[in-house]
Amino acid sequence: MIPVNKPFLPPQDEYIKYLEGIWSRNWLTNSGPLVNELELKLKDYLNVPSLLYLNNGTIALQIAIKALGLKDEIITTPFSYVATTSSIVWEGCSPVFVDIDPSTFNIDPARIEACITSKTSAILATHVYGNPCDVDAISLIAKKYNLKVIYDGAHAFGTTMHGESIFSFGDITTCSFHATKLFHTVEGGAIIARDPDVVERVGFMRNFGHDGYEKFNGVGINGKSSEFHAAMGLVNLKYIDQILLARKLVSSFYDKGLMNIGLQKQRIEKSVSYNFAYYPVVFNSESDLLQVVNLLNKNNIFPRRYFYPVLSDLPYVSGDTPIASDISKRILCLPLFYDLIDEDVHRICTLIKKG
Repeated sequence: MIPVNKPFLPPQDEYIKYLEGIWSRNWLTNSGPLVNELELKLKDYLNVPSLLYLNNGTIALQIAIKALGLKDEIITTPFSYVATTSSIVWEGCSPVFVDIDPSTFNIDPARIEACITSKTSAILATHVYGNPCDVDAISLIAKKYNLKVIYDGAHAFGTTMHGESIFSFGDITTCSFHATKLFHTVEGGAIIARDPDVVERVGFMRNFGHDGYEKFNGVGINGKSSEFHAAMGLVNLKYIDQILLARKLVSSFYDKGLMNIGLQKQRIEKSVSYNFAYYPVVFNSESDLLQVVNLLNKNNIFPRRYFYPVLSDLPYVSGDTPIASDISKRILCLPLFYDLIDEDVHRICTLIKKG
């Protein structure tokens, strides 16, 4: 079977060495030494002003909304994973969907201003498939209307723009370290913020508001992660450059195998150093897509319709986003992972051409 994704697992003995240390210290969670070490090493690797490690990317979004004191309406994208929308609703705010750019698949800045009202408090945009949003245009709009900006960077680990980490933009960027991501800690996530006051607030919020054993600084939640998860992150971080290179090579092989057959690819600006988090292709019609999916599945290959359905069609929200809806019906993410071999990529491409 060829799945759409397969988690990278490091050499088992390297992980076990970390486990031996955990056993000897008997310190399993609550900001242990491995969690602190991972935070520092990720901050250094990504070259970001701060990084707080959390137990998942959804909690990161929820804490980000809470930490910025957001209320009422939040402008967001309809083309993302459901957590981007559900986090807004979970925190008692209302998502206002702005349609996407049909070539980048990110929120279209040219459509944002028309959706701003007196109740708008922020823009929450996703770097879709790790492809950066138009951060400059979004920043200008946010400053003009005094709005906060959160970027859902769940897919964007390792992506840079003009040589700078894409996590450096906005008031807060959140990230996911789920097992499906190119860098993972099995489960995990992070918040990156520039304002030291926000960083401090997030630090309290992720640990029930604890400010010592007998004092609390505001309302908090359990957003902490464990030493076991941090250990996986520390080992995986040693291999991240190899992982990124391998994904780039697999993507290049796809590019050659699917050349000139009428599939639309995501547009990525030349200023971007992309992380090859996904390999999405857009078919001419939904029926063409379904025919290919059926053929691939029959051959034990399982791509994913990612993202489908469009978020503005969720039963607990509303919105009219025809471009996102159209793309959502025709887009397919092909298998892409560290040790996907050329022969399998060739077989996938051959079947797509046949379909």
